[in-house]
This record gives sequence, structure tokens and C-alpha cells, in this order.
Amino acid sequence: MNTHTHVRADRTDHATTPLQDTPVEGVFKELIPELQRAVAAEGYVTPTPIQEQCIPPLLEKRDVLGTAQTGTGKTAAFALPLLQRLVADARRPQKGAPRALILAPTRELAAQIGDSIQTYGRFLRINHTTIFGGVNQFHQVKALTRGVDILVATPGRLLDLMQQGHIRLDSVEVFILDEVDRMLDMGFMPDIKRVLAKIPKNRQTLFFSATLPPKMADLAFSMVRDPVRVSIASETPTVDRITQKVLFVGKKNKDALLVSLMGDRTINKAIIFTQMKHQANRVVATLSAAGIQGAAIHGNKSQGARTKALDGFKRGRYRVLVATDVAARGIDVDDITHVINYDLPMEAETYVHRIGRTARAGADGDAISFCCAEDRSYLRDIERMLGAPVPAEMEHAFHCQDSFTSSMPPPKNFGRGAGGGGGRRGSAPRGRASGQRSGRGRTHSGRY
Repeated sequence: MNTHTHVRADRTDHATTPLQDTPVEGVFKELIPELQRAVAAEGYVTPTPIQEQCIPPLLEKRDVLGTAQTGTGKTAAFALPLLQRLVADARRPQKGAPRALILAPTRELAAQIGDSIQTYGRFLRINHTTIFGGVNQFHQVKALTRGVDILVATPGRLLDLMQQGHIRLDSVEVFILDEVDRMLDMGFMPDIKRVLAKIPKNRQTLFFSATLPPKMADLAFSMVRDPVRVSIASETPTVDRITQKVLFVGKKNKDALLVSLMGDRTINKAIIFTQMKHQANRVVATLSAAGIQGAAIHGNKSQGARTKALDGFKRGRYRVLVATDVAARGIDVDDITHVINYDLPMEAETYVHRIGRTARAGADGDAISFCCAEDRSYLRDIERMLGAPVPAEMEHAFHCQDSFTSSMPPPKNFGRGAGGGGGRRGSAPRGRASGQRSGRGRTHSGRY
């Protein structure tokens, strides 16, 4: 992550000369040459479904109401048309008065959106900056004073700087809300309403959420005008490309099992999930003692430490990133090879969100879960939601038979096809447990 994009207004100085023979397909061809070149430079040739559906109406300045998960290419879907719109009507940025405002629920997501705008706008003369709490506001205010076309912000810091008189929103032409469901979960609804009151009614609005229950739909339709509806369901084939397995282990042997697993060099880039912040720190220390480079990211870390950890993970300086679920929200890294659940999540749906961080962009991935006797109820809920047992690897040095034969009652209904051995799939509404791709140890169906 380029940290400078978070604290100053970035402006590329490349000439906008015509660019020919850029190898892009589909709706990418509707973009100006400079944007086509930037997309191609990132290795993206064919647009994702959400890009295919969003880019044309956004270029026509239509409002969009989108339902899509992280990892679908959503950021490019709104960033590319936004950049094209601003370039088509270029003007000198005004002090503290952005033309486009993008709201995100977390610092990490805001930073990643800012990075994406920097990447796609590298051949354009567009100013942007990203503001969020947890860091000194000096550089953020300095960037706003110079003037920005696009402002990416978290609600709290945005309102703080508005109250101080550093930001006004009367020039906003495009308003984008990303991951609104998370914003509501985090209690930002009053903040969103305060921001809405300051933005011109005559604007283009983009509203994105992973889900759209009735209450949120009411909010969305109060903000958009005659929107184009775009809904991208979670892709089951993506889940099918994830090899899932569970390893039964005694609670005291989790560290030893983890270090043993990391001896497998195919675990090239892994994110490890723990339930507690202090546990994340302890896991990093354990790995470090074994010569395995890693970093922790959780709510008690300063913003600078979190940014450094994520940047090091993306650039390959750290082989593993150890995270709690809250801190991991908004993190979107394409080339994660493995997700390791050091602790099983307490909510079954969280399991799907965790493992979905691997097998991005058509790649395969692995999800490995540790289960001790105390966690059998969590595994039962996960398997009930999946509609199939997670294949269990029994032949590892730290296998715990007591954890495997725990007295937790078996789930009553796995769904059709769930009764087979390791790797057999059952019907599942949100994802399916897949079998092993390679022979790294025998698997078991995982029934209780």
C-alpha cells in the first residue's frame, strides 16, 4: 500500500495522449484510452460481471443500487466511470470542496479504495485523498486545502473535519456509499444522514451493500433516483475452488500444529484468523520464534501499525497476516493461497466470509480449520449451514481423538449428498465443502 495516498492529494502528471492497441475486452472498451491502459497494466483484460453491469449505466450518469460482496471487482466498477466523468469535465479543484465523495466503513477499506483510484487514475490529472481517524489530521487537512477532485472517507473523520470547517460538500456531484451493511452494523446510520443533509440533491448516487434486507432497501431508495439494479450473487464456483478441511487438535497443541503446517511451502501467503486480539499477537510471536515472518492486525493496533502490516503482507515481506474478524473487514488481497482458522468463528456465516478471502480471481485456494473439543458446536453450525461436512484430515501428528469424538450431538440434516466420505459435496445455499485436490493426507467425512 502506498501510504502517501492516504495523507496527501495525489495528482498524476502523465500527458493524456491517445493510446492504441490496449488489450482489453467488453465494457472496458468504452473507457478512455488512459483508463484502458491503466486497467491493462494491472493485468485485467476481461471485466467481471459487476463491472460489465455497472460501467455502462454509470457512464450515462445513472444512479446504481448494487448488491455485491467484496472481491467481485466492485471498486473498479465504480472508480473507472467516476474517473472518466471527472476527466470529461475537468476543472481546477476547489479548496475543501470535493466533486466526488466515497464513504467506506473502515480505515482499511477506505485506504484500499484510495489505492485503487491512484492505480486506475495514474495516467490522468485527477486529485484525490483519503481521510480516516486514528492518525493525525494535519496532512489530511493540508491535502484538502490544496483541493481534491475525489475524497474517500470514513464517516467519523469526515464529520469531524466538516465541523472544523475544512470540508464542505456543496460541490459533490457523485456520492458513493460502499459496504453500507457494515456501516449500519457499526452504528454509522446517524452519521450517514448528517452527511446526506449537506450534499446537493441533484447528484449521482451509488449504493453498494453485500445484502439488501427490507430496512436497508428503504434507506437505499430514499437516496437514489430511478436506479439501475445490479445484483451479483456469491459465486458458488469460487467456493468450489476452495479445498476445505478440518484438523482436530487439543487446545494446547494448536501452536505446534500451526508451526508444523507452515513447514509446507505451498502455504505461500496465508491469513490466520483468531477470535481474540491478544491471541493474534501471541500467534505472531509463536511464528516468529519458529522463523516465520508475520504481522498481526486488530483493533488495538495503531493505524500506522495496521497499514504497515497490511502493506508488508501485500508486498510479500510477511508470509502470514494474523487477524481478528473485525480488523479484517475490508481487506481485499487477491493472491492469498491459504486461510487458516486458528480459532473457529462463533458465527457460521463468518466462516464463509473468512474462507472467501482465498481462491480469488479464478485461482484455487485452501481453507484449514483447527477444531478442539470446546469448538465442536461451532463446527456443527458451520456444517449445517454449508449443507455438508467439512472433510477432516485425521493423519497428522497432533490429531486429538478426544476432540474428534466429543459428545456434541450430530447435526440432523446436512442436505442431500452429505452422507458420503471426504470430499463428497452436498447441496448448499451459500457454499459447499469441497474435497481434497491432492493427496496431502487422508480425509474423513467429519461426522460426529
